[in-house]
Amino acid sequence: MSQTPPQTVDLLIEARWVVPVEPHGVVLEHHAVAVHGSYIVGLLPIAEARAAFAPRERVELPEHALIPGLVNSHTHNPMTLLRGLADDLPLMTWLQEHIWPAEAKVMGPEFVRDGVELAVAEMLRGGTTCANENYFFPDAIGATYRKLGFRAVVGLPVIEFPTAWAKTQDEYFERAGEVHDAFLGDALVRTAFAPHAPYTVSDASFERIRVLADQLDIPVHLHTHETAHEVEEEKRKSGLRPFQRLQKLGLVNDRLIAVHMTQLTDGEIAACAEAGVSVVHCPESNLKLASGFCPAEKLRRAGVNVALGTDGCASNNDLDMFGEMRTAALLAKAVAEDAAAFDAAYALRAATLHGARAMGLENEIGSIEEGKQADLAAVRLSDLETQPMFHVASQLVYASGRQQVSDVWIAGKRKLAARELVDMDVPAILAKARAWRERIVSYA
Repeated sequence: MSQTPPQTVDLLIEARWVVPVEPHGVVLEHHAVAVHGSYIVGLLPIAEARAAFAPRERVELPEHALIPGLVNSHTHNPMTLLRGLADDLPLMTWLQEHIWPAEAKVMGPEFVRDGVELAVAEMLRGGTTCANENYFFPDAIGATYRKLGFRAVVGLPVIEFPTAWAKTQDEYFERAGEVHDAFLGDALVRTAFAPHAPYTVSDASFERIRVLADQLDIPVHLHTHETAHEVEEEKRKSGLRPFQRLQKLGLVNDRLIAVHMTQLTDGEIAACAEAGVSVVHCPESNLKLASGFCPAEKLRRAGVNVALGTDGCASNNDLDMFGEMRTAALLAKAVAEDAAAFDAAYALRAATLHGARAMGLENEIGSIEEGKQADLAAVRLSDLETQPMFHVASQLVYASGRQQVSDVWIAGKRKLAARELVDMDVPAILAKARAWRERIVSYA
């Protein structure tokens, strides 16, 4: 009886541990992931994988954990070029007196392209393979992500004042439609509506967004309940809390990606769970701007899909999702007064599968499963800082850092190899960042 010949595949990654995220909390020892084209086609013990597959390339990671690529569910990546510009200030002072004036002087396609390129380099070196982007000039942003082979959901901005991107509300919506159409069917780049926040977007604009988001089948990604001041101002103006206003306008549904959410009642948490809202927790940005504490554990217990984001580099000041996992887990314990809150396995899930779910990508990315896209990151756990090894998920969240990410793949393509970026000109990226620094300083 003849034996079935091994299946030819493009890549076989053999790891000391595979943390698939789904099933939840599982760690597989001495397993391999088989990849063909952009897809995962097998996940099985190494010995079985070697018999079942004939790979064109084999990568052996005997001291590593292989995890799904991390998903940064809220960021403003062009603002990487504003990193550290106006630190140690409260949100509205930071935004109105420093960030918006600086952006008015530099914002344009070139600034956006160079900022995204710098951000992609940083994210890849930190194991991040997907970003939920929220900034102006989404055409240039999306084109840059596409060129660099990075997965992203690009926000279509709407705000109630003129910017370099659009002068009128009609123009914001016209350009949103053009950008959405330009990336329709793209393998890596999707779109979402990105109204800035309830305090900068009118009821009329929100109503248009609700209708169009339903028609186009895309998410709505916005900042809301970021600070107590925002909530009080909305109550003064409309008599409603911002979340109530969004409910009244029909936006509280399973398309909503609500970012920050530091000021929530128990009723609002229950409403999020019932409606299928995703909440993006940005713990380090909220801490730095003293915006408040997202009740992440209460949201988790209620069954809300909680994802993690860094926010932009102007308010964080990095794109380090390992840092966000650790901070989110620790902060949730303090806020909930419960050491068991937001455990390590959940923190990793929030940084992967829950982010994918928020963006409508949970069938494609966020876990290591057959049929999903091969967005993967290898984390070296042999360093003295992560020894001895008792629990892999705990070491990933509480002890390891982005500097231990060695290799990254997006859609099966190698993007980081032994800490070296593939097909990215690092000296040129650094030179452009320094040139922007000089331009921005000259405007001050």
